[in-house]
Amino acid sequence: MSAVSDILLAPDVRPFAVAAAIMAALGAIELLTTLVGFSIGGLVGNDVAVEADSHDALGGLFLWINAGRLPLLILIILALGAFAIEGFLLQGIAHGLGITLPAWIAGLVAFAGTIPVVRTTSRGIARIIPRDETYAVNDADFVGQVATVSIGPLDQGLPGRVRLKDVFGNWHTVPARASPDSAALPVGASVLLVDRDAKSFIAISAPADLIAHQRSSNRA
Repeated sequence: MSAVSDILLAPDVRPFAVAAAIMAALGAIELLTTLVGFSIGGLVGNDVAVEADSHDALGGLFLWINAGRLPLLILIILALGAFAIEGFLLQGIAHGLGITLPAWIAGLVAFAGTIPVVRTTSRGIARIIPRDETYAVNDADFVGQVATVSIGPLDQGLPGRVRLKDVFGNWHTVPARASPDSAALPVGASVLLVDRDAKSFIAISAPADLIAHQRSSNRA
């Protein structure tokens, strides 16, 4: 154990060990908070807002790595993971060749390699994970829509999560709580989003005719 710690804390790999530790901590906290119906991703912004016609270098870089298609927290975790892995591999190869590579040089090389990795992985992830928001629709458009409880049950306590499809066919997950007049809504239940406050949507059990209409729309 001591030998492993010595390797991870060695000066030439320390930046990558720190990046890996931050990535693991963020991932663990996000997972635990999501299970109780709250996401720390909302505290740092769900998405990176970049104008499509931005011509500055930073805006162009954000667009190139698919910023705006994934929550910001996911992009940060991806970048930290790619940076750590590439740094460890680079220093491992250098050690195998008997070369001492300064940490700052390895860091620059790993950073340069991180950008295309984040672009490739974020593109794939964006196709499979639901998003909380989109530039094509507004939160207000979800009021009056039928959703399915994905993390719950929904009650009057901490918000859970519900999943629904917008008019463009894109899936979203949004925070929701049961209406004060509603009983707890279990995972898998179809709910109607009737309002929203500063923290979440307000849901009630969806009427049978709306559920049937949703199913027919999904099949179409």
